[in-house]
Amino acid sequence: MSLYLLPLAAPLLLLVAAVVGFVRSGLRPRLAPVVAESAAFGALLIAMASLALLILRGAGDSGLIGWSGFGLSTRLDAVSAAMLLLVAFVGWIVVRYARTYLDGEARQGYFIGWLCAALAAVLLLVQAGNLVQLVAAWIATSAALHRLLLFYPERVAAQRAARKKRLFSTIGGITLVSAAVLAWISFGTTDIATINALARQGDASWLVVATAAMLALAAVLKSAQFPTHGWLTEVMEAPTPVSALLHAGVINAGGFLLIRFADVMLSAPGVLAVLAMLGGFTALFGALVMLTQPAVKTSLAWSTVAQMGFMILQCGLALFPLALLHIIAHSLYKAHAFLASGGAVEQVAAIRRPGPVAVPDGAAVGRAFLIALAIYAGIGAAFGIAFGFEHKSPQALALGAILIFGVAYLLAQGLADAAPRPLTRKTAIYASAAAIGYFALQTAAEWLTAGVLPATPAPGRLEWTLMVLAVLSFGVVAVAQALFPLWASHPAAAGLRVHLSNGLYANATIDRILGGWSAPKAS
Repeated sequence: MSLYLLPLAAPLLLLVAAVVGFVRSGLRPRLAPVVAESAAFGALLIAMASLALLILRGAGDSGLIGWSGFGLSTRLDAVSAAMLLLVAFVGWIVVRYARTYLDGEARQGYFIGWLCAALAAVLLLVQAGNLVQLVAAWIATSAALHRLLLFYPERVAAQRAARKKRLFSTIGGITLVSAAVLAWISFGTTDIATINALARQGDASWLVVATAAMLALAAVLKSAQFPTHGWLTEVMEAPTPVSALLHAGVINAGGFLLIRFADVMLSAPGVLAVLAMLGGFTALFGALVMLTQPAVKTSLAWSTVAQMGFMILQCGLALFPLALLHIIAHSLYKAHAFLASGGAVEQVAAIRRPGPVAVPDGAAVGRAFLIALAIYAGIGAAFGIAFGFEHKSPQALALGAILIFGVAYLLAQGLADAAPRPLTRKTAIYASAAAIGYFALQTAAEWLTAGVLPATPAPGRLEWTLMVLAVLSFGVVAVAQALFPLWASHPAAAGLRVHLSNGLYANATIDRILGGWSAPKAS
């Protein structure tokens, strides 16, 4: 039997644990939590072994119980190995946390069963070598997540969020099935590696463009892009492990889909342009709304909306290696943030002096942004000299400029008149470290995925326009955020804060359009 079948053992272990959880579904089951944690740890060991296999023997694929591209399959390359390790690690942490978090909870075994089933489906998704397994795992992930979101079925808010999530998941599933059928008709195969190879070599027919459009729509619906983001901010009624699994794992499936079919997506520049615009707007929208949320978990949910928008923006700019890197970094951060959210109130209460150390004026903000961009340009030039300027695409440089705007906010505080000198030095060091980290990680991601993911093509007029708009938009928002203490007391700012805290009422509008999702009023 081929060694490349090894990754398939990880989801099989979790499926066994899921069956044990369903059978031992009574109050405080002893066996199910132990089996689930052991299976999750075993899946992590298998993911580590799969990575070692990739390093020692190179990429490969294999199938089981299948014929002509159908049935169980595994594709082991840099993308699937990274995602396998990520999902297995986060899954083990979440299962381990849930064992204590839900101890003594009614239907604990039921929860463990669906949690393990969801993890198994995600593991089958990220290693899928053919379209049939990809679509089946995609639908199974949504079904398992729906059960987890309704763990407390008596909660009205949970019912509303789950119904809305099911609607968008159903539309996304139908869209993905349509994309799979179009891809099969266009390329004559269901093998994903072959589809990408043919897309890289051939001309983009209307069928290929339609396939890319359907893939993009499925990814947009899965990753909660505006205006379909409402369900993601309403799932806080589920247990904390579900939030961690959703925001650190399942929500990334949309980005993974675009990365896995990167060559197909490059065949449709117009589709990528739409993704860049939609993702950029969602990122800005989510970031602004996040700043107005008083609850910790709700703020984290809006943070996920913003991060998913940024991930889609990266895919729209054809920066697929950076999108993969973003998925890994965001998943690790967000899993920790949700699992540690219970202690956030105590941490905030322990801070004696909340808010910025010093309030910068307009001149300080202007100097801060100029200095941050100068540091970014200098370090970028150094990396260009060391590794070659041809490896630095304009899209990646524009993305780095957007990221450095966040550091400029801290730098502005350091340049304020009331700021102590140590703070000024620290913020300058932070700006330099952020720029070095960005270029180092970008170089590493592109090197590790070389030959698996396509290189970012040279931008055309449309791409240049999108990059300029993105940099200007994020720059304006960053400047407004830095100057916020100066105009926060203005009546117009208070009104804007109210509108932003309600998400500009986009979700309420969707509720009215769809109908039937409004919570019943108390009599």
